[in-house]
Amino acid sequence: MKVFPWWSLSFPVLAVLLLAAKASTPLGGPGLLLLLVFALGGTVFAAVHYAEVVAHKVGEPFGTLVLAVAVTVIEVALIVSMLISGGAESSAVARDTIFSAIMIVCTGVVGLCVTIGAGRHLEQGLNVKGATGALGVLTALSVLTLVLPDFTSHPGPTFDVRQLAFVGVVSLVLYGVFIFVQTVRHRDYFLLEGGLGEAHAPAASTGNTLASLGVLLICLVAVVGLAKSLSPTVEAYVAAVGAPKSVVGLVIAGFVLLPESLAAVRAALRNRLQTSLNLAFGSVIASIGLTIPVVAVVSIWLGQPLTLGLDAKEIVLLSLTLLLSTLTIATGRTTILQGAIHLTVFAVFLFFAVIP
Repeated sequence: MKVFPWWSLSFPVLAVLLLAAKASTPLGGPGLLLLLVFALGGTVFAAVHYAEVVAHKVGEPFGTLVLAVAVTVIEVALIVSMLISGGAESSAVARDTIFSAIMIVCTGVVGLCVTIGAGRHLEQGLNVKGATGALGVLTALSVLTLVLPDFTSHPGPTFDVRQLAFVGVVSLVLYGVFIFVQTVRHRDYFLLEGGLGEAHAPAASTGNTLASLGVLLICLVAVVGLAKSLSPTVEAYVAAVGAPKSVVGLVIAGFVLLPESLAAVRAALRNRLQTSLNLAFGSVIASIGLTIPVVAVVSIWLGQPLTLGLDAKEIVLLSLTLLLSTLTIATGRTTILQGAIHLTVFAVFLFFAVIP
């Protein structure tokens, strides 16, 4: 793996220059918008590249953890920037983004990995202990944060301040326990059973790894700034085309998860489905476990309610997705049939997101 390809350094520099120019001069117009989007996309990919460099140095399952946390920081930055700039009108953006992330990962990404992997290798194996553990954490976090708000004594699909603070703490604690189990207590549950051998490029030196970590931090700061500049425009375009406001969350989740999704697909092609599942489930667990505490603090600080509860249609889709994911990993072997079912549910999710 080349540590410092030209594009991975060019995009963060472009992002910083654009932010500096925008701060000093009231620039505008569609040309600048396209340039900001281009810089944001490239900087996201650059951030994930340097996260992968660090991940390759520290090994599995720490590698997928580094990538998941890096991507989640980007997602949280986008959500918080929209909460701050949009006020009460953006109270549901966290819910929409998290729900979209669950559906994209558990139906789209997992379905694509299983389908492509089965197309090349007929069947693929996975470590049931690790996959079921991750799915259990994901199920608990999903229900506690996206379903429970609909059934409390507090009116509407929201928590009151005490409930929101408690659920935020519980989410963070559960995520912390999952990380402890994944990286310390039962690390072997998240590795390929049988130790499937594969030749890897040599890891970067310690100096290059530390430099990559520094560039990664710069990329994340640049993404925060670009996201804050673009968030009002994203909402305006969604409203202009007549799409539901929840599509904003779908756009955020899809854009942020794209690089990690590509990494998961590459792992499936190399017959490393367990790595794909570590990336997929790990990213969405981090999305909930880290996003909810942060947006809870922001919501309480701003004094505006946070809409978290899903409607009936979305609860049905969430339940179907979690049940389907459980059945897919139950046997420890996957075929193209499971992949096709996941992708079908993903198509249904996309259709009803745009045409509710």
